[in-house]
Amino acid sequence: MKLIFNALIKYIMGLALVGLLLFLPAWTINYPGAWLFIALLFIPMLFIGIVLFAKSPALLEKRLNNKEKEKTQRGVIVLSGLMFPIGFVLSALDFRFGWSSVPLWLVIVASVLFLVGYGIYAEVMRENAYLSRTVEVQENQTVISTGLYGIVRHPMYLATLLMFLPLPLILGSFWGIIPFALYPLVTVIRILNEEKVLVDGLEGYAEYKTKVKCRLIPFVW
Repeated sequence: MKLIFNALIKYIMGLALVGLLLFLPAWTINYPGAWLFIALLFIPMLFIGIVLFAKSPALLEKRLNNKEKEKTQRGVIVLSGLMFPIGFVLSALDFRFGWSSVPLWLVIVASVLFLVGYGIYAEVMRENAYLSRTVEVQENQTVISTGLYGIVRHPMYLATLLMFLPLPLILGSFWGIIPFALYPLVTVIRILNEEKVLVDGLEGYAEYKTKVKCRLIPFVW
């Protein structure tokens, strides 16, 4: 019951915060892009949460924990904590004052990319029971090298790139791209630090790196 309560509280708080960051600067609830994004984000999130609670409550508990121990990762969290609110508010202001207009076909493409990223996100959680939100080596943790982890070493971050980079377009804003353009840099910093932790603390990870060459994007990096 405590896990359900914590999950519901975070879900409701997240929904309320996103709503405030979008509808308040837009000064209207008649903001189609905001409603589209909220639906794309929170409807699958609810279903994933229910499945995790039923199938893997321990993984759900890890996903709810965001108390980062690594100093570099705490800096990454701060950057992300600034990037998202700024991006949301800027996109909402763009909608309010009509600074830019995203064509419908591009909104659709961005939405499809978002859902593809969400699909990868769900698959990674199915494959990796050690998938914490914090960078750490857990007790009895083993290297996952099959499925998506046989293609890139960090498929979860690939999923978030597909979800977050098109996000301003879903909200109908080109100006919102500016803060979200920092996300790849934030991701690279997080990956480099995480790999150092894993090489030092997770048996077999150094060997895994020699087998799967690409960290994030197949055939690129």
